[in-house]
Amino acid sequence: MPHTIKRIGVLTGGGDCPGLNAVIRAVTKTAIWKHGLEVMGIEDGFQGLIEDRVRPLSSRDASGILTRGGTILGSSNRANPRRYCVRVDPKTGPVWEDVTKNCVDTARRHELDAIIVIGGDGTMASAAPLVEAGINIIGVPKTIDNDLVGTEITFGFLTAVNTATEALDRLHSTADSHHRVMVCEVMGRNAGWIALTAGVASGSDIILLPEIPFSMEHLCENVEFRMRKGGPEFAIVVAAEGARPRDGERVVDRIDPTSPDPIRLGGIGRWVADEIAKRTGVETRSSALGHIQRGGAPIPADRILATHFGYHAIKILMEGKRGRMVVRQGNVFADVDLLFAAGKQRLVPIDHPLIEAARAIGTGFGDGRTPEPAPSAEGTASVVV
Repeated sequence: MPHTIKRIGVLTGGGDCPGLNAVIRAVTKTAIWKHGLEVMGIEDGFQGLIEDRVRPLSSRDASGILTRGGTILGSSNRANPRRYCVRVDPKTGPVWEDVTKNCVDTARRHELDAIIVIGGDGTMASAAPLVEAGINIIGVPKTIDNDLVGTEITFGFLTAVNTATEALDRLHSTADSHHRVMVCEVMGRNAGWIALTAGVASGSDIILLPEIPFSMEHLCENVEFRMRKGGPEFAIVVAAEGARPRDGERVVDRIDPTSPDPIRLGGIGRWVADEIAKRTGVETRSSALGHIQRGGAPIPADRILATHFGYHAIKILMEGKRGRMVVRQGNVFADVDLLFAAGKQRLVPIDHPLIEAARAIGTGFGDGRTPEPAPSAEGTASVVV
């Protein structure tokens, strides 16, 4: 169908993640080679729109970046146009302003017919006022947390799971050698997708999810079952950073009052390790992977997924669609209303098939369903390994 798209912008918002450059590459090359469009790169997410930092992107700029981690455009998780910290008053604290008009003015000054916005739920929420102001935004779902509503997967997630799984595999060795409990804290904010997937992939013994509040009593029972005579005498616990005990709160590492999303989670792994050691007397250590999960080159699956997403973003744009986000549903690429996905989170259902499978093989979730081996046909208990 006829269209009036001649020049587009592209930005990467929120936290960095593996695969961002792969999407930039797919967007830029598809736009230039297939449709003859001009592409402008917006630096540091919405910060670039607010401050008018825009530069041309050529197909050469997009070459050789498929395997690179991070983003050649830079990113920011502080620049929400609707609620932007313009300064910090020494007496009253952050001063917030709606700078949506700055973003709209920048887009019009550079004659951008559309902007490809690559990011997670916070980035899509930040794009919402631009959509409402008449800017055509096409979203691409990015987050290692895999918690964006409307899509079954986000790029960056699989690489983060791979990184976490490799770390957990290594912790297995030292836990086994020293007969210890090793607690590993992984990212995910309010969603437990990384912890669940990496936990199952690594054969972790206990997985703590934000969606399933845990009991320290039951968790310690599970640990003691693992450590008792005849058992493997070590245990691996993976804790999502948003996990919390029953009747308890999430552990907050710090609060950044100048950020639209001020709460920074962290510390649940150390707290759990200290409680296990205190209650059971078992030697326990903790590790937090932190931003290691965000870094490095994307694995092949993420490179392919990111390429699909970037291509489909341009495809639906050239079909004349407005205010949409590319998604994958049932392994098929489609699109949904961007405003539908903005500011929402997709959590792990407590009856998710992977949780059921994990429970079936003896994995504990600290919720009272301590795995016990069923009697064998001869009436003796099986050994959990």
